[in-house]
Amino acid sequence: MIKSVLRGFALATAMSAVAFAAAKNPVVGGAAMFDSKNIIENAVNSKDHTTLVAAVKAAGLVGTLEGKGPFTVFAPTNDAFAALPKGTVDTLLKPENKATLTKVLTCHVVAADAMAKTVAKMIKDDGGEHDIKTVGGCVLKAKENMGKITLTDENGGVSHVTIADVKQSNGVIHVVDKVLLPKM
Repeated sequence: MIKSVLRGFALATAMSAVAFAAAKNPVVGGAAMFDSKNIIENAVNSKDHTTLVAAVKAAGLVGTLEGKGPFTVFAPTNDAFAALPKGTVDTLLKPENKATLTKVLTCHVVAADAMAKTVAKMIKDDGGEHDIKTVGGCVLKAKENMGKITLTDENGGVSHVTIADVKQSNGVIHVVDKVLLPKM
């Protein structure tokens, strides 16, 4: 009886350790995200971010996002890119539109390691809305509602953080459901 209880306790302990380890960093796009890997090393494994990865490559930003950081990346999913007007992504990926693509992508990057709890505190401290300045020079309006963070771009488009706090060796990724567009 005691051996059975001890085995059950050992099994429960092992299972909760596995669950805790798995809960450490969320799975994104069907792939485990590892806080020992950089933003690019993790993003290339997410089946939900193939368009973002292609865009980062086309813009020549791979080296930057593999760099030391820290960076916070609001990472739009493939569905977010697909929701743009027809032909937008194909147009942005053309070499002659590299500057525009770079502007769009860098409006998703902040030169800081901003976990959701930190962003929520800044929102609260600023009375319900916090301006986030991006590497691309855009200003995103962050708000929090019932524990969920939203970002409003310079054109009034609202994006929701769907997966927060995906830790990286050089920062953090927050998955978003809409592409944030700069004022052009």
